[in-house]
Amino acid sequence: MATGLFAVEGAAAAAHAGLDLLGVLVVGFLVALAGGILRDVLLGDLPPAAFSSRIRIIVALGASLLTFGVVATIDDIPTLALATADAVGLALFAVGGAEKAAARGANLWVVTALGTVTATGGGLVRDVVLDRLPFVLTQSVYGTAALAGALTTGILLRWTRARGLALLAGFAAAFALRTLAIVFDWHLPRLTT
Repeated sequence: MATGLFAVEGAAAAAHAGLDLLGVLVVGFLVALAGGILRDVLLGDLPPAAFSSRIRIIVALGASLLTFGVVATIDDIPTLALATADAVGLALFAVGGAEKAAARGANLWVVTALGTVTATGGGLVRDVVLDRLPFVLTQSVYGTAALAGALTTGILLRWTRARGLALLAGFAAAFALRTLAIVFDWHLPRLTT
């Protein structure tokens, strides 16, 4: 689900940036899979899960192709709809990345970092490819929401051993923080020059 949601977001960003069909497919693919690939490489889990099964590749490319068709026929996809889908994907990837790192025996710091990287890595790659300042570092508590979800998941996995509770609470923390940041236009403090 997260793979498809991030592919849609990445493909829509690429289409709006004026990329052709191949560019849309590439950016959608990268946004959907780059964070998990980076996590797996850092864990030494090779080949990365994204390449171990065709389903992730098919979902990423299929969602990107579908998005290209929708963007071509609809003038404007509602921003709130994209932001909500992105928040769901962010939360799913944050808890999934944290869970995988915890299952490999990583400490809480690494679990939190790799959950955050899983959720934000694709967006960083997207922004580099589209020559933009990384969204994850500048907008609406995005990376912070991923970090909160991964940290919550890691803490609960370590101290309660209740997997379902840990994943649900981590998802809720990331999704709620990201959604509140969108609704109330929250940003972390920054220096003004």
